[in-house]
Amino acid sequence: MGALLLERAKQIASIISKSKEVLIVTHIDADGVAAGAIAGKTLQRAGKEFSIKFVKHLDENVVEEILDRNPDLVWFTDLGSNLEDNSIPRVVTDHHQCDSGKDAPFHLNPHLFGLDGSIAISGAGTTYMVAKALDNKNIDLSSLAIVGACGDLQDRKHCKLVGINREILKDGKKAGVISWEMDVQYFGRETRPLHKLLQYATDPIIPGVTGREDGAISFLLDIGIRLKDGDFWRRWIDLSKDEKRKILSEITKTLIRKGFGNKLAKRLIGEIYILTNEKIGTELHDAKEFATLLNSTARYGQPEIGLNVCLGDRDKWLKKARTMLQSHRHNLIEGIQFARDEGIVRRKYLQYFHAGEGIRDTIVGIVTGMLLNGEEVYADLPMIGFAVTDDGKIKVSARGTKRLVEKGLNLSSALHEAAEKVGGIGGGHDIAAGATIPRGKEEEFLDIVEREIRNQLS
Repeated sequence: MGALLLERAKQIASIISKSKEVLIVTHIDADGVAAGAIAGKTLQRAGKEFSIKFVKHLDENVVEEILDRNPDLVWFTDLGSNLEDNSIPRVVTDHHQCDSGKDAPFHLNPHLFGLDGSIAISGAGTTYMVAKALDNKNIDLSSLAIVGACGDLQDRKHCKLVGINREILKDGKKAGVISWEMDVQYFGRETRPLHKLLQYATDPIIPGVTGREDGAISFLLDIGIRLKDGDFWRRWIDLSKDEKRKILSEITKTLIRKGFGNKLAKRLIGEIYILTNEKIGTELHDAKEFATLLNSTARYGQPEIGLNVCLGDRDKWLKKARTMLQSHRHNLIEGIQFARDEGIVRRKYLQYFHAGEGIRDTIVGIVTGMLLNGEEVYADLPMIGFAVTDDGKIKVSARGTKRLVEKGLNLSSALHEAAEKVGGIGGGHDIAAGATIPRGKEEEFLDIVEREIRNQLS
């Protein structure tokens, strides 16, 4: 791992080791839950007293609440890099964009060391580095760091994990908790019926199949792939190598025939990450599916369920998580349909939809990303989604593409700038960012974001 990052991790580990009681404050997504679990397990093993608080973002109310608790030390995981309040005794293990002025002995963030936090390492990854620095026995927690990285889609750009994540993978292999291999990149290899895997396939989409159950079933039957073994729906992991090859070959032909090109077809195959101690065919065996399970708890206000699964529960909490996962999948399908029905508005440099209260603010980002990978939108324009929060503000989620980022797109800086000018807060990564702004400021916000994007791409 990078020598400078390792040194910073050791500095933070030293601060933590001198503290009696720690408050962990972490983000409500898969990466945040995994990061919180790594921090919690590390402190538990070190014999430290700790508590965990999950937050959507660090606004004034959250900061006030933290100060009221008067903690000995706060460990911010997967957020905290841009916190302005210096009165909080803290350490930060984050990966979101921040400026060099935020450099400090208590702050571990890849951007401070010239690395891209959107692909090199996640919030769970930086938290893992500190865990390992505290005690090398914590390398078994590397599996959760990989789940966090997959939850933040860090494998998407190169169809594999890169940067510091590769060093974490090596730790996982050494600890016997992670393995990896080349396979189809579509979500649901372990648990989805085969036709459902294709129906919900994105990046790349399959023309005539993605979004259409009948299209997916016909596609498979036409090439001689049976859908069931007896009464059981077959999954990708149930197929023979020849069957997998036949499906991938037909998808490639379809993509090229429809003019998508060989480059996109190559994205079908990439690295997949397996948690070797988990049961095959479950949501926990594949890192991407594990991350989605965590998202399905955190995004609905019950991150402690996902946290307990990360900490080892395979009974009560896992059952609850699976129930929430079913609901999450249903809500995503409904959310996509709702956004389509409301209408996606195209502007010169971006496209957007406003869900109002029709989509939960905690999943509008996932819906935005899924829409951008669909057939009905403009792939050459960033997608922005709006949703109303519980407290009446507007949650903004923005998603871009690898190609747009290569041209200069930086959604983090665009949303940060626009949100600040309308009285909100924003930030994130170049390819994916978010903001919270006052209600009624959406048009003004869009005007500023569009101006920022135009300048970036010109």
